Amino acid sequence: MTCATFHFDEKGEHTLREHAVRVTSATRYSKELGYGYVNHVLSLDEDLRDTLPGGCHVPAVDSFLVDVPDGIYKVSVTFGHPHVPSVTTVKCGTGKVLVWEKEVDAGHTEVESFTIRVDQPPFSIAFVGPAPHVSFLMLEPTDTPTIFLAGDSTVTDQVSGQYPCTGWGQVLPLFFHDGIAVSNHARSGRSSKSFIAEGRLENIWRQIRPGDYVLIQFGHNDQKTDERGTDPFTSYPEYLQVYLDGAKKAGAIPVLVTPVHRRHFDESGKLVDTHGPYLEAMRQVAEEEQVPLIDLAAKSKRFLAQLGAEASKRIFMWTAPGEYEHFPLGAQDDTHFHERGAIRIAGFVAEEIREKGIHDLSSYLRPGYVGVKQAKEGGK
Repeated sequence: MTCATFHFDEKGEHTLREHAVRVTSATRYSKELGYGYVNHVLSLDEDLRDTLPGGCHVPAVDSFLVDVPDGIYKVSVTFGHPHVPSVTTVKCGTGKVLVWEKEVDAGHTEVESFTIRVDQPPFSIAFVGPAPHVSFLMLEPTDTPTIFLAGDSTVTDQVSGQYPCTGWGQVLPLFFHDGIAVSNHARSGRSSKSFIAEGRLENIWRQIRPGDYVLIQFGHNDQKTDERGTDPFTSYPEYLQVYLDGAKKAGAIPVLVTPVHRRHFDESGKLVDTHGPYLEAMRQVAEEEQVPLIDLAAKSKRFLAQLGAEASKRIFMWTAPGEYEHFPLGAQDDTHFHERGAIRIAGFVAEEIREKGIHDLSSYLRPGYVGVKQAKEGGK
């Protein structure tokens, strides 16, 4: 495929571009056609990678699929409607957020471009939000660096059956322009040890190329007392070294990320550190090996302490009974993030990259913060 352009038009209100394929809600996907809409199917298994982006929303919407080979693609989306204002969020693949609540006035159009890596075809995209309106979608192969993510449930692309639970890696693409892609290999429940033992790190090495990046965040599950557990003074740094050595061997750039802080306040309202010596161990490895460090633990700790015990609930998966269909009894989770919270945490990752000028990675950041005001503040 050299380039494919799709024209979304239910009522013939737009001028059809040359070589564009007209699409309506009645255009259903088939192998023969090679593109079209599919219904949402609930997903609860991260390893199946069967989450469709339209399922990462309430209510769920259909996803648009395009048959493409494995590869890296530049995606350009034209937003806007001739007669009404639009507010559109774009999600791709397993729920990755590429554009967040893009606002366009009636009668105007704006174009946003981003880059995605398709490791498990077909390409899938969904347009959601308060008033989503898209007129054109262009998909073309490209060749850019990739940021690979290795981590746990706080990083992973959370499945649609857990929405609005969201990993910060799931929304990290919001902060980068179309010169780089993000490939999220993080999985729930993994430690620095089990991620390697299960062959997940090897999957990254099979795809990585010189000039790519690997962001590595572990610690939450290294504390476990089961087979996943590591010792902060011996085996934890040894396992981290495996990631660093592999990246360097591949000509890629490793970046260590201290584990994001949990919401754990004591009776006096003081935020309590739950990662203990694992934080210092990672900082020491970064210093000794002279590799970049994103101190997400410190950044998120300051933010949560500033918010306080009650307001910080809005960042995490604290939901009321009946608020979300997948959590009929509500949720009280002090480790995993609500979508708006994940955007805020990913923003800290971007801030650290910019402030520390991490290699050339900072040059791929978008010039401004792309989240909405509510996500910035962690509120509704």
